[in-house]
Amino acid sequence: MKLPRFIIAGAHSGTGKTTISLGLMAALKKRGLSVAPYKVGPDYIDPAYHTYVTGNKSRNLDSWMLEDNTIKYLFNDHSQKADISVIEGVMGLYDGFGTTKDSGSTAHVSKILKAPVILVINGRGISSSAAAMVLGYKLYDPEVRIAGIIINRVSGQKHFQLLKEIIERDTGTPVLGYIPNDTDISLSSRHLGLVPSVEMGDLQRKMDKIRQLVEQYVDMEKLMEIAYAADELEECRHLFSDMQTFDGVRIGVAKDKAFNFYYEDNLDLLEKLGAQLIYFSPMEHRELPEELDGLYLGGGFPEVFAQELEQNQLMRWSIRQALQKGLPTYAECGGLMYLTESIQDFEGKTYDMVGIFHGHSKMTARLQRFGYVNVELGINCLIGEKGTTFRAHEFHRSVVEIQDDGCCYKVTKQRDGVILDTWKCGYTLHNIVAGYAHVHFWSNPVIVQHFLNKCVKLPQKKT
Repeated sequence: MKLPRFIIAGAHSGTGKTTISLGLMAALKKRGLSVAPYKVGPDYIDPAYHTYVTGNKSRNLDSWMLEDNTIKYLFNDHSQKADISVIEGVMGLYDGFGTTKDSGSTAHVSKILKAPVILVINGRGISSSAAAMVLGYKLYDPEVRIAGIIINRVSGQKHFQLLKEIIERDTGTPVLGYIPNDTDISLSSRHLGLVPSVEMGDLQRKMDKIRQLVEQYVDMEKLMEIAYAADELEECRHLFSDMQTFDGVRIGVAKDKAFNFYYEDNLDLLEKLGAQLIYFSPMEHRELPEELDGLYLGGGFPEVFAQELEQNQLMRWSIRQALQKGLPTYAECGGLMYLTESIQDFEGKTYDMVGIFHGHSKMTARLQRFGYVNVELGINCLIGEKGTTFRAHEFHRSVVEIQDDGCCYKVTKQRDGVILDTWKCGYTLHNIVAGYAHVHFWSNPVIVQHFLNKCVKLPQKKT
């Protein structure tokens, strides 16, 4: 299958690969191309920017949580509907999970998808060292095809010409262009990374500026030539085609500024298995949509919008009543926090939440959990039977203190085969499972099938 594509990888975190990826996506779209955007790793915020710029849903490609063939299947399925695919990497090119370069890294995904890599390096304060850097990245894993270089934070045209000459002469790798120093194109950040796109007031102006810089300083023709010369990919079939479907099951999905951390492929899988997704806003709507069979509360920033969530008493009451009657509900991270009695924000102010769980959520000064985890179900529950396993990711600065409610998750943090820590999570009550772990449903699609099956077989209690 011929699928034009390339990966934007950073030599290390902070090289500006997100900004450059967005500029390239915008420039390609302006040329009339349909761009399929992707993000390596478990990020939610960068994909939202991709979606804003391209008009197409961005997908996550995570080679730690997902098997190689699953990544190929998902990529093929979405990319064949577009003219070109742009994949933004994670951290540095070879940075993955633990000390293994073929576990969750951008380089690993590039090999799975046979995708040429465009390496972004920081040009500030260097000359010949730039060639040494590029050469080191090329030699570290010859199976990774570094097809071009973009230099960020260059002081001017003369500096760029110097770097371009040195890199091309000493590494044989074409330099496609550069981005000059410009603080006006930087994107704002807060405690979990970039501020989400839905909260950026001047986003379009910034995107236009980034696109204009890319169009002015990057050789787009050469970049497209590299993308269209990418090797063909074999077609892949996935097991979901053999799974039971649940046509017409209505699943409410919370989605607004407070709740927007969802893997698009999670939502796709629900729909592929027959679910009808009904979106609603816990901030703005006054009650749950009618005739729901299940509820999905994703992560996000409920602590930032705690006041608005508290003020919407009718929605909180509507959700609490539905959950007490038995509505099957799956919640992650921010969704878990929303279901506690209250959230205490960074300033120490406390706001009332749904209150289905007897306990409270509290923001802290540092990260509490960060990284990939293995999860095993210790009991039969909404998303699977005892012993079911899946991979997930945690990233949060809050803690929850819940009493008298059982846990169904045994969570293990491992690195290079060594268990570093274990803990319990996955709070259960009525027909609810709510935990901190962000789960990619394609890591084990059986959990989605089990959830939908419960939505059909577990009727709500009548008033």
